[in-house]
This record gives sequence, C-alpha cells and structure tokens, in this order.
Amino acid sequence: MAKVFVYGTLKEGQPNYFRIKDKAEFVAHARTVDPYPLVIATEYNIPFLLNVPGTGQRVHGEIYSVDQKMLEFLDEFEKCPQMYQRTLIRLEVQDGPGGGEHKPEAGSSIEAYVYTTDTYEPEWLEKTTYESYNSNGDHGLRFVGRENRRPE
Repeated sequence: MAKVFVYGTLKEGQPNYFRIKDKAEFVAHARTVDPYPLVIATEYNIPFLLNVPGTGQRVHGEIYSVDQKMLEFLDEFEKCPQMYQRTLIRLEVQDGPGGGEHKPEAGSSIEAYVYTTDTYEPEWLEKTTYESYNSNGDHGLRFVGRENRRPE
C-alpha cells in the first residue's frame, strides 16, 4: 500500500472526493514539512502545488493509503506526468490514532506521494499562495469540474 497526500479537490468535502471515497483508507490530517506554493490557476480554478519547496506555505491536507490499482487511477486522473508529477514529500502528521506504520501519531513525520507540478506558467509564482484549499473558500475562485469544461 502506498501513502498519498491530497491537498485539493480530492479532500473530504471537496468536489472530487467521491473519486477516492470507499477506495482509499484515511490515515491522518497532515501538513507539509517544507513550505510549497499552493496556487489556484487556469480558467477552471484548479489547485496546483508547485514543486518549488522552500517558498509559499506549509500546506494542509489528508493522507490516504491506496493500493496499486488506486495509485494508477490517481496517476491517470491527475494526468501524470503531463499535468502533475507524483513525487515523495515529507509531512508532519496533525492528527492520527497512532498504532504503527499505517496509523502514525500526531507530531510524527511521514513520507507520502503528492501530485505537484513542474509544468506551470511562470506567472503562477506570483499568485496568492494558500495553506489550505477549499473549493468554496473566500478566494472567490469557483472550481470548474471536468464535466463542465470544454473538450480538450
């Protein structure tokens, strides 16, 4: 089983959560050890974690345990490696029941995959960064799901 950190529309309560609900096991809430720029970009207001460690904010999200089939689905869903790239990242567990490798304790450090991007427009580095993403946040940037986008 692999650990995956989600910070955007795949989090519980967000528009794409249904894609992992009942297919991935929640492990813990966490935040990145290093700051990263989490920005909202494109005409569809998509959250992107830019692979520029050391800038931005410590990003909050959720860790899930997934099997190989789900990892392959996420790669396809995230258009990896064209749009996002799956990379390992170090996280600080915010809450967790403890009890071993699959259930880390609060305050512990864990590595997980995350979908970041190296393929972004240079002006994205000038955008507002967020420590947490919510599609209905006070940023006023309404996320547009794939079903409502123009065909590619």
